[in-house]
Amino acid sequence: MTTLTQSGGSPLLVVPLLLTPPPPRGEEQPRQPPPASSKLAGIYIGIGVLIGVDNLMYAYALQYLPVSTFSLVAATQLGFNAVTSRLINAQRLTPLIANSVVVLTFSAALLGVSSSSDTSGGDHLPRGKYAAGFVLTLAASAIFALILSLYELTFEKVVKAQTPRWVIRVQMHSNLVASAVAVVGMMTSGEWRMIAGEAAGFSGGRVRYAATLAGTAVAWQAALLGQMRLVARVSSLFANATGTVQLPLVPVFAVVLFGDRMSGVKVVAMLMAVWGFLSYVYQHYLDDRRVVAEGRKAGEECCTCAARMAAGDVVSLAGHSPWPAGGGSEGTHGSVLLTERDRLC
Repeated sequence: MTTLTQSGGSPLLVVPLLLTPPPPRGEEQPRQPPPASSKLAGIYIGIGVLIGVDNLMYAYALQYLPVSTFSLVAATQLGFNAVTSRLINAQRLTPLIANSVVVLTFSAALLGVSSSSDTSGGDHLPRGKYAAGFVLTLAASAIFALILSLYELTFEKVVKAQTPRWVIRVQMHSNLVASAVAVVGMMTSGEWRMIAGEAAGFSGGRVRYAATLAGTAVAWQAALLGQMRLVARVSSLFANATGTVQLPLVPVFAVVLFGDRMSGVKVVAMLMAVWGFLSYVYQHYLDDRRVVAEGRKAGEECCTCAARMAAGDVVSLAGHSPWPAGGGSEGTHGSVLLTERDRLC
């Protein structure tokens, strides 16, 4: 059931898909043919199966590990994502980005250490399952990083569009496949028979049980939609870094809403998360300034070309005589008159 709620709300994405206006004609995929349906179907099935398996591994890991240990191991997903982004998406790992990955990872790990005092000590956990939980969490973190990089590759190489409609489509179809994987698992394992008893024994009753599942499913899709948008518009590593920032910020909401205790370790973890995230944002700021500077330099060169052309310093692009025998302003073969500077540009 935990696995299903992480992707089961995907059919609700039809609503924002219908409410999102399509882009102007030709803007969604400029000068590009639409991706083949067979290729998209293969991508949806492949990524969807990975999502279903990954959600299941996380669900089992939470049963086999204390929350503190789970948080520590799950924090490795950002490091895995740095590797997959480099190998699959050719992500440029600058010192600022490397600093962001390291600081955010330690921030999440520090939060996991501090949460050990908030747990019961793991008395309710199955015996002999610790090693299995550790391996499952580590493998799930690596697969999650791979999924984000594959999403980025899909938008860049297959879809070749970053519009909200495409983001919703890709998320909805891949999560529908993940939901099918979860339903098949529930049917084959026989866990579907436990749903009625679980709802009847829920402290708030059947209605609150259903409302809790529905709210969890909706919340998962809302969070994933924001993450997918970041993957499409920026990168998978940036989306993962943004998701890691939320972990140390959760205690702040716990203090305000539930009267939880804010320890010094949680404050340090939160400050480290903010510092790591700002380091990543600053790298994007530097990249944007570099792009603007290069564009301005190219514009200045074009102005120089135009000025020299106006001065009459002309040559023929194809090597033909710039002035035909009978006079006129075009070469004998219709070659365009250019300045030497313009030709070099």
